[in-house]
Amino acid sequence: MTDKKKYTVIFLGKLPPPYIGPSVACELILNSKLKDEFNLIHLDLSDKRDINTLAKLDFTNFYLAFKQYAQLFWYCIKYRPDLVYVPAGQTTVGYTRDAGYILIAKLFGRKVLTHLRGGYFLNWYNESGKTMKAFIRFVHRKVNGQIVLGNNLRKLFNWIVPEKNIYVIPNGGNFPVNYSERNHEKPTVLFLGNYVRTKGVMEALYAAPLVYAQNKNVQFAFAGEWRDADVKTEFEKFVAEHPELPIINHGPVKGDRKFQILNDADIFVFPTYYRNEGHPWVTVEAMAAGLPVISTDHAAIPESVYDGVNGYLVEKRNVNQLAEKIIILANDKALRNKMGAESRRIYLENLTEEKMVERMGNAFRSVIEQK
Repeated sequence: MTDKKKYTVIFLGKLPPPYIGPSVACELILNSKLKDEFNLIHLDLSDKRDINTLAKLDFTNFYLAFKQYAQLFWYCIKYRPDLVYVPAGQTTVGYTRDAGYILIAKLFGRKVLTHLRGGYFLNWYNESGKTMKAFIRFVHRKVNGQIVLGNNLRKLFNWIVPEKNIYVIPNGGNFPVNYSERNHEKPTVLFLGNYVRTKGVMEALYAAPLVYAQNKNVQFAFAGEWRDADVKTEFEKFVAEHPELPIINHGPVKGDRKFQILNDADIFVFPTYYRNEGHPWVTVEAMAAGLPVISTDHAAIPESVYDGVNGYLVEKRNVNQLAEKIIILANDKALRNKMGAESRRIYLENLTEEKMVERMGNAFRSVIEQK
């Protein structure tokens, strides 16, 4: 890289905790080889409070936003960056906050690259009032580049950002998994993710008795953190009413414990219809572990989970169809291992940390060198 100019990038982003996709990605990127290829100046957007405080209208969020605006103003003067990277939101509060970063950077004549780690931007825009729509168009036409998580998410921005300035960068990472063919006596079906209704946690639970009726050798594992009180009540009531079902609820897991649970699983299910979903990290982690994945045709998921190749795509909220696909895999160890090997291959070819960092660096340079 010695023959390339070392550009300066102000990189806005949150660090964990909480351990959510954007904060995990920020930490990964800041510790990647990009710090050697670019002068990465991190402007920390972290709010260490509970995840439920994110994008809320409260005093602390106002204080943090104006503090960060002042920091960016100063950084633009001090570092004269070639690029300002902004993780743009897809809610009214989030986008209004992030618009401030974009406008400050443009005030100093800096190039701006925005990154959407979700898939709801266009729906949110269409649901907004006339004034907000005008504000979004005014702000977003000033950006020089836009990152999305999949090719089928280009449509979120190609009406406001030139197609050539939209960059596709799926989530990726290197994970401490020990990939091998599974030879477990009892196949384990795993749901891993925050226990949010629209993530499909209840569909995964309701599929359990349908599967168990056909295959008494299967067991079910759930791992994640409660986000909705009503989901917790409904989940615990269902489990109590079905004591015959071999269900393990691990609760919140992270680090080595999370990856051990992935290594111990045989089938991964994530039947999400979460409106903000982009390219879920958990599916990437499951693929790295060599698991067949059952998910939905939602956001960028079909660009890494191929129906009939490394798993199945089922209809959203369709418990019967989810159960049918689990039964197929639970009854066929050879098929599980074949699809799991395909998951691992797709991951290695397209979803590693090196691939994501390479794409990010290319996007940085492309936007900076725009004429």
